[in-house]
Amino acid sequence: MKHRHEFISALLLGIVGMVGSTCMAFAAGPVSFGSASSFAILSAAPNGGGAVTCTNSTIAGDVGSSGAAASIVQTSCTISGATVAPVSGQVLADFNSAYGALAAVSCDQTLTGTLADVTLAPGVYCFPAAATLTGTLTLAGPENGIWIFKVGTSGTGALTGTNFSVVMANGAQACNVYWWVAEAATMTTSGFKGTILAGAAITQTDGTFSGNALAKAGVTFKGVAATGCEGGSFKPEKQRCNQGVGNGPEACDPGNSNQGNPFRSNDELGGVPGNPGRKGGNKQ
Repeated sequence: MKHRHEFISALLLGIVGMVGSTCMAFAAGPVSFGSASSFAILSAAPNGGGAVTCTNSTIAGDVGSSGAAASIVQTSCTISGATVAPVSGQVLADFNSAYGALAAVSCDQTLTGTLADVTLAPGVYCFPAAATLTGTLTLAGPENGIWIFKVGTSGTGALTGTNFSVVMANGAQACNVYWWVAEAATMTTSGFKGTILAGAAITQTDGTFSGNALAKAGVTFKGVAATGCEGGSFKPEKQRCNQGVGNGPEACDPGNSNQGNPFRSNDELGGVPGNPGRKGGNKQ
């Protein structure tokens, strides 16, 4: 969890913003979800239509929905993080931005078949239409390797996995794997790894899920043990700080200097390197 948090916080501009016409650049770094990054499960359906249904499952992480509080339905379901409904408009905007940015990433290789007994190095892999997966897919390191799978790059296509497992090898991290899906994602009796960004609903029945499930429609887990990449209570994403006299403002709070009060901080508001916010040190 910590590895993922630091990776996103110290982001390499994995996604460079849009200027004028849509022109995206993607570096070999983690994907930024902005304020949506805290959610292990997010139903980001438009117009307040979000819905999360969790039955006979456990979810380690925060759960969010664009719908009302009642849109998160738990039946014999344990959620270790916060439940947030409705989520803010900024969360929805950040998710949609990440979804659109991944849609624009160029493919390194086109895939076909079930991916059973296939081993893949880091890269961007695409299915022009639907992907129907089974068997075991191995993703082989290094630890900081990034995998992006795009399903439905021709405009339509769903992701379906049955008895499908993803295995991480050579130190590879499940939270560095991203599955962009044009339409729905459906898993059955699978050991899935990676974060799904789906253009329609996400459904898993039985098995395990290691990553975040983020959808433009509903999310349904039944008989699933899910672990999100953040796994903590709902909180805004923070960047890493190294504050001190002369460091200037970094728009973040180093360590726990604010002691839980967002209006208290060691950040040098208004200061710049060479013109620190505090001068002179302690005087006797």
